[in-house]
Amino acid sequence: MPYFAYKARNARGELLQGVLEGADSGSVADQLFSTGVTPVEIAVTSKPVTDAAEGWWAKLTEQKIRSIDVQLFSRQLYTLLKAGVPIMRGLAGLQESAINKSFARVVKDLRESLDAGRELSAAMRRHPDVFPSFYLSMVRVGEATGRLEEIFLRLFDHLEFERDMRERVKTALRYPMFVVIAMVVAIAIINLFVIPAFAKVYAGFNAKLPLMTQILINLSNFTVHFWPLMLAVAAGAAVAFKMYIATPTGRFKWDKLKLRFPIVGKIILKAALARFARSFALSSKSGVPIVQGLNVVAQTVDNVYIASRVEQMRDGVERGESILRTAVTTGVFTPVVLQMIAIGEETGEIDDLMDEIAAMYEREVDYELKTLSSQIEPILIIGLGILVLILALGVFLPIWDLGKAALQK
Repeated sequence: MPYFAYKARNARGELLQGVLEGADSGSVADQLFSTGVTPVEIAVTSKPVTDAAEGWWAKLTEQKIRSIDVQLFSRQLYTLLKAGVPIMRGLAGLQESAINKSFARVVKDLRESLDAGRELSAAMRRHPDVFPSFYLSMVRVGEATGRLEEIFLRLFDHLEFERDMRERVKTALRYPMFVVIAMVVAIAIINLFVIPAFAKVYAGFNAKLPLMTQILINLSNFTVHFWPLMLAVAAGAAVAFKMYIATPTGRFKWDKLKLRFPIVGKIILKAALARFARSFALSSKSGVPIVQGLNVVAQTVDNVYIASRVEQMRDGVERGESILRTAVTTGVFTPVVLQMIAIGEETGEIDDLMDEIAAMYEREVDYELKTLSSQIEPILIIGLGILVLILALGVFLPIWDLGKAALQK
């Protein structure tokens, strides 16, 4: 997505400047409004503002800031604020004890911004790659309500849930990906080395080869002679696909298509809805108005298509419709979830029931991930069987036919 340089003013009228990433200037304005500042000017820029004094080698070799760094930072700030440690002193200690030097520089910038009179949320907004919009909005709520330490504890739990979800997905996909990669490597070796060796043997027979054998030999010859072109086409297709999904339209269509994938589509949907419910409950318990909460929660689901449905809910609530009615029109929630939303609206405990919805989806995602390998294994076995059958028919059928002809003589 493109970057936008902005100028904005906070509640005290102070001028703030920075760079944010967004689909368009409207989405950047929404991000700024959601954190309590009013945009004055938004313009497209080529890249985020960086320190010109840094050399290209330093930028290339610098340690990346991971989500675990932000998670630990949230927990440490909660502990320090709960113990009554002044935030400036706490940030100084976190800067000195930070293992990640890149994150230490971010904490240093936070201290300098606070020292210049900025609020903590405004200081964090200078680092959009480190602190997402949802994080900034929650910090802003903590500043407004005076419950900043409680907000950091909830953010720690939220980031822990996100990290656990990503790790479970990676673990579940590790075995299928290994099998698929092994099959691709095996096909490449067979095409480049095995089939050409058999083709030389068949050439000495001076006999008509079966159709399957001819297809394999022709495919092998094409691979041997044009493998650089095939690699270039594959790399070009990968780059083109990455550029396409980087556009707002491409990302929307790709995220919508992912939900229709066999087996994994339902896992992606349930994981996104678990994030939505958990984030909604967190923002609601923290005192964020529903309309503003839905606006920032849409940025946490990690799926543009579902985010558009959440924004559709926000627009409906803004028009005065109930959460249940807007949730029904999205078409992504199950009947059980819709029933729980209805009960939550009637009893006024929508945040607690959203926590229940999140827990339900998390349990379903956990079960789906545990059984993912067993669901994919039959597909992999069938694919491997078809591959072996094709190779057996193509490679050994001519030898079998020649052997029978020799016996008949």
